[in-house]
Amino acid sequence: MADVWLRSFAAALPTVRRAHGDDDVRNWFSYVVIPRYETWVAVADGSVIGLLALDGEELEQLYLDPSWRGRGVGDRFIDLAKRQRPAGLDLWTFQVNGPAQRFYERHDFVPVEYTDGLHNEEYEPDVRYTWRPQPPAVAAAAAAET
Repeated sequence: MADVWLRSFAAALPTVRRAHGDDDVRNWFSYVVIPRYETWVAVADGSVIGLLALDGEELEQLYLDPSWRGRGVGDRFIDLAKRQRPAGLDLWTFQVNGPAQRFYERHDFVPVEYTDGLHNEEYEPDVRYTWRPQPPAVAAAAAAET
């Protein structure tokens, strides 16, 4: 999982300063992410190609091996996260990560807060997204309009 995270971070966020080295990231996955969060992986040909970590209503981590982006794995992870947290989800992403923002917005997440990055380890401006399910009557009316 950590290796997927490292490859994905490097590919998607080349301008963002990583707050921790590779070994620290691997230890964080071993001693924090896996034991404390609800974690899921996508596997192909015996290798982890993606990961999802949930902490309460927070979508903590969603990373894909760069070669698997755009192939539906992220969509399946979002569907899984929404099934696991039907009352709603929140997440943070960096403002420079336009592809992630478009991905989450395509999945009905809306930006609710922008920061200057002073409260994250990378000191990178970020944006908080939230997803709340539509009440059944609203969803039915929206579906009838299409």
